[in-house]
Amino acid sequence: MFMLQREIPSDPSSISYLLGCASQGKAIAVDVHLDDIEWYIAQAKEKEVNIHYVIDTHVHADHYSGGKALAALTGAQYMLHESSETHFEFVALADQQIIKAGNVEVKVLHTPGHTLDSICLLVTDRSRGPHPWFLLSQHTLFVGSVGRPDLRGQELAMAGRLYDTIHDKLLTLDSHIEIHPGAKAGSACGAGISAKPVSTIGYEKLNNPILSLSKADFITEVIATLPPHPEDMTKIVEANMVG
Repeated sequence: MFMLQREIPSDPSSISYLLGCASQGKAIAVDVHLDDIEWYIAQAKEKEVNIHYVIDTHVHADHYSGGKALAALTGAQYMLHESSETHFEFVALADQQIIKAGNVEVKVLHTPGHTLDSICLLVTDRSRGPHPWFLLSQHTLFVGSVGRPDLRGQELAMAGRLYDTIHDKLLTLDSHIEIHPGAKAGSACGAGISAKPVSTIGYEKLNNPILSLSKADFITEVIATLPPHPEDMTKIVEANMVG
């Protein structure tokens, strides 16, 4: 098992991941930025792995995705959740689906709230044991904060979806499971995000203040503290929708 965390040079608050099984030469790339395609190819070569899967955890509004292009260059499958409304073909992912890359297993969790098509990825390394090890929580749950629900409108309804997703799907995971989100402090994807990029389910349940709120108060707080929209958001979404 290996996992590389990539903090994007053009946006230090944004994080993407390359993970996989070195012993069997299989890798998965997650939330690749357009400017980082060469980095992924170089890292795969250095690790002596082939990128078999490229996953975007939702149609992004804060950066241009390089996922489709990286998949084309490497022969990988490009994947999004089945509810994603893009204008091109992709391999559709379903809730609870398992993706295998050698000894690494990734379970897809459909986690609507930040967007309707958002997913998180629960990762198990079978070479270490049968239990999940960490969660790529991306833009749903951050260290010290949560994702923003307003990028496609319907802020109140989506904030409610986000609350349900976090409490019913994520906080029910074992407390030892690490959280590796898709952004840290400075990101436009949420308010009050910690500069520390890693936490655990248990620590966030104890110390993330917004998680202790009632659903009504959660919705009020998330809406009241929304940061400004990402720069060129509409243009970025349109570009990512057409690949």
